[in-house]
Amino acid sequence: MPDRTYPPLPDALVVPVYDDHTHIDPSVRRDEPGIDHLDWREHLDRASAVGVRGIVQVGVDVETSRWGAEHAASEPRMLAAVALHPNEAPLLEAAGGLDEAIAEIDALAALPRVRAVGETGLDYFRTDESGRAAQLKSFEAHIDIAKRHGLALQIHDRDAHDDVVATLLRVGAPEKTVFHCFSGEAALARLAAEHGWYLSFAGTVTFKNAPALREALAVVPRSLIMVETDAPYLTPAPHRGRPNAPYLIPHTLRFMAQHLGTEVEHLAAQTASNTVEVYGSWETELTGAVPPAEPDGAIA
Repeated sequence: MPDRTYPPLPDALVVPVYDDHTHIDPSVRRDEPGIDHLDWREHLDRASAVGVRGIVQVGVDVETSRWGAEHAASEPRMLAAVALHPNEAPLLEAAGGLDEAIAEIDALAALPRVRAVGETGLDYFRTDESGRAAQLKSFEAHIDIAKRHGLALQIHDRDAHDDVVATLLRVGAPEKTVFHCFSGEAALARLAAEHGWYLSFAGTVTFKNAPALREALAVVPRSLIMVETDAPYLTPAPHRGRPNAPYLIPHTLRFMAQHLGTEVEHLAAQTASNTVEVYGSWETELTGAVPPAEPDGAIA
């Protein structure tokens, strides 16, 4: 049976960094057997212990977006991104609720510690052609929300590179646009760099079967690189297959630095600077009280 426990803490980074994209809300993987779930505070405490100064908690529907916005309001190590995942859009459209859900995301985007609209975009891996119109409608609406609120845009792009780029060029990308968990090849990386779009690399860059992704990393200007976990998924080597968490960022960052032939401290400082440039400071606009923990560690 695969090991479903959380890996040990890696050696701490000397220069702190940020996790550009993660999911630590208690709904994620709640029903999967064999995973000893961590309370969201434990996730942040472990991250702090190894030099991960803060996270961007990312929503995939109205519920998780609201959770992130509410918890970021009182937690100095958390900022929030709010959106409907592209795979949610066809389901909501079929149920007649897509417009209402988009309106709720728009309202959440106005909150001060919500600093990005995401994850939004196009996903042709899980959604067939019948759902693509709804995905595009949702994507364009999220782009509009990001521009009106002056927020960054976090893009989910899976097997849809050409249409994602075409949409951004047609409607106009927000000033700060991030390809989360970048999955393209060097050609797409160069195109993104030409437009000043940021590329965020996850644990996938450490996988043995991802040479094209490493080629893409090598051509991206350092000023446009960020690092993420996309936890609880995409756990980096040497712990691939086990649950992921923000405290495992050091594994990915060290691998990236080795591949690029640079010092870990230099890459850490660059990615941290890039992340703050996109999302602003983690140390401002705390507005709420810390929500109480439920007896089982879940959050109400």
